[in-house]
Amino acid sequence: MEHMGKKKPRPRRSFTREFKAEIVELCQRGDRSIGQVAKDFDLTETAVREWIRQAEVDTGRRDGLTSDEREELAALRRENRRLREDVDILKRATAFFAKETR
Repeated sequence: MEHMGKKKPRPRRSFTREFKAEIVELCQRGDRSIGQVAKDFDLTETAVREWIRQAEVDTGRRDGLTSDEREELAALRRENRRLREDVDILKRATAFFAKETR
C-alpha cells in the first residue's frame, strides 16, 4: 500500500540559459499553457513562470535586475565576503603581533 504523506523533495537541478530560453519561447508561442510545458519537461510551474518573468526583465518589458546584473551582484557579494574575511584575518594578525612586541 502506498504511503499517504509528504512527497520526497526533488533534488535541486540547474539548467542552462539556452534551455530556459527555449522553455520561455515555447510558453510565449502560445501553443501550450505554462502548466503543460512544465509538465511536458518535468519542471515546476513556479520555475517556468520565474524564467518567463526574468526573460521579460532581460528584454526590458518589466522592471528589475537583468540576469547579467544578478550575476554581477552575486559575484560582488562573494568578493565582498572574501574581503571581509581577509580584513578579519589581518586584524587578528595585527593584534597578535602587537601583543608579541610588548
